[in-house]
Amino acid sequence: MQERTTKPMSGWGPLLVNVLMFIASIVIFVMGVARVNGAHGASVAGTAMIIGSGLLLALWFIMIFGFMAIPPNMARVLLLFGDYRGSVRESGFYWTNPFYSKKKISLRVRNFETGSTTTPEQKDATTGKIIVQKTRSSGKPSKVNDRDGNPIEISAVVVWQVVDTAEAMFEVDDYEDYVAVQSEAALRNMASRYPYDSHDEEISLRGNTQEVSAQLRQDIQERLDKAGVKVLEARISHLAYAPEIAAAMLQRQQAQAIVAARTKIVEGAVGMVEMALDHLLKDQIVELDEERKAAMVSNLLVVLCADRHPQPVINTGSIYQ
Repeated sequence: MQERTTKPMSGWGPLLVNVLMFIASIVIFVMGVARVNGAHGASVAGTAMIIGSGLLLALWFIMIFGFMAIPPNMARVLLLFGDYRGSVRESGFYWTNPFYSKKKISLRVRNFETGSTTTPEQKDATTGKIIVQKTRSSGKPSKVNDRDGNPIEISAVVVWQVVDTAEAMFEVDDYEDYVAVQSEAALRNMASRYPYDSHDEEISLRGNTQEVSAQLRQDIQERLDKAGVKVLEARISHLAYAPEIAAAMLQRQQAQAIVAARTKIVEGAVGMVEMALDHLLKDQIVELDEERKAAMVSNLLVVLCADRHPQPVINTGSIYQ
């Protein structure tokens, strides 16, 4: 089912005709009643005028159902006894076949967070008034396992818009619910394909948010193509380890950070010691044998790599005492 765009006639001309028909029906009815109550020979003509005014009033009543006003970023899907006749996407005041069924559909940009639930509005059965407004709860992170089997909590924000009214109306039962369910499924599938964190060039959920978000948007779009929906943006809004392993994973991250920092410190300290020895040898400040060089390297490494301030020891003798 592909969308067919149509544009009905403007509603202002039919509105004027409709008003004139209403006035004419009243005038003819009054004239017919006057003829019936008048001379005997004019009763037949008066009766015909009364019947004509009734038919004209019925036609006026039927024409009312052909008017429709479309606000910006809204559309109407037109059906004639179950047959799809087209979609009206341009805003304005129109008149069309009164027997058309006019289904409303929004073309506005919408967003939601995965894991949220929607409560539909409730109307009074007799009056039709809305008793309970439509509400949406806040998103609850989904609990899934990443590629390494670690339980994580993840949720995403999806921004979407209807681009094909016919597909959205006829290809799926409820396109809003379809978008929510398929987005949740795509998020779970995507989270299971990547590790939470990685220390090499491999893509991870935490370290490559842009790439992961782009992949998530593509996965969701593939699932929603048949529903006439375009995904404008999809990004991760919440990402964390599950509570049962969060403390252990935090300790592991801290240990990895400490090891990485120590590695960097040692590399820098070795370079500084090498530079100091080269300067001493080049400027011939002092000549050191291998044993004294080893002692000097040891002392410098202790000073540069220690996590506390060193306590100096002043040598009041020679360097050999």
